[in-house]
Amino acid sequence: MDRKDLKPTILNGEFDKLAPGLSRRTFFMAAGAAGVGGAASLLSTTAAQAQSTDWTQPGNNNNVIEMQATTGNAVAGAVKIEYYGHCAFKITSPGGATVLFDPWRDDPSGAWGLWFKNPFPETQTDICMSTHTHFDHDAIDRPVSTMVLDRMVGNYEFADLRITGFADKHACQAPGWYNWTNALAEFGVNACPPDNVSHMDMVTYLVETGGIRILIWGDNRHNPPEEFWASIGAVDILTLPVDGSMHILSYDMGNDIVARLKPKIIIPTHYLNETVSYTLTTLQDADEWVKSQSSYRMLDSASLTLEAGEVAGMSNEFMYFGHNAHTA
Repeated sequence: MDRKDLKPTILNGEFDKLAPGLSRRTFFMAAGAAGVGGAASLLSTTAAQAQSTDWTQPGNNNNVIEMQATTGNAVAGAVKIEYYGHCAFKITSPGGATVLFDPWRDDPSGAWGLWFKNPFPETQTDICMSTHTHFDHDAIDRPVSTMVLDRMVGNYEFADLRITGFADKHACQAPGWYNWTNALAEFGVNACPPDNVSHMDMVTYLVETGGIRILIWGDNRHNPPEEFWASIGAVDILTLPVDGSMHILSYDMGNDIVARLKPKIIIPTHYLNETVSYTLTTLQDADEWVKSQSSYRMLDSASLTLEAGEVAGMSNEFMYFGHNAHTA
């Protein structure tokens, strides 16, 4: 029957009811656009909810629209590196493009306890990227970012940034005192390849800007295959997850990676940073590892600015943010 009046229907002697402010015409239009289930949700008197709140972010993409016209054009000048604790860095190119890696959060399941003292700051960035899906690297909803490139493999160019993602595997055997990798076996899954559970997949990122090549190691294993090393090429700045508890890499593993890549600068990550993280992480600081090196610099802020000419004259220089970290 073709009904056009859309009057209430009597069922069991009672009128069907709609949510206040919702017309019957609106309801059926929603049913056509979203399916019956989607339209039925409109009948709820509660507010709509979503897992992501990115649609509420302030600002817009005007800056990105301007910069995309410069894509492929190299810009000389300083590269800024800002540390947000743990493995989170924001890199600003000489041309002003920004990319933020591995924003952190507490484990939403609660299984791993409290790691961080506050939510990750809602810092503004053009691009947000994550190396893998562990909670301490994947709070990609927190930064105010125009673009999210989660676990990207392959090449990406924007403004005066070129980013290459290399797929590999997370470290799967804890070298330190806390055998956190044993937990995976307790849940009946494999930590190590080739049959590892998917959250033990990794992507490392090579960022090229301002004549500097920066490798974001993430939590990658220390012994990737030869083709991985060959693909990376020369590295100027290397971030490595080494701390006193040897949670991801041992001192020897870290030193072997440094010896293999021969970076100009090494920046420790994934350590206890008293500004952002709790002792419950089981992590320790990276002081001992850093101070065992032949050349190191204890940085006095959470920001570092470097130019290609300056970096070219360095060799195996450790730069350590210590307990400095941006909180806003």
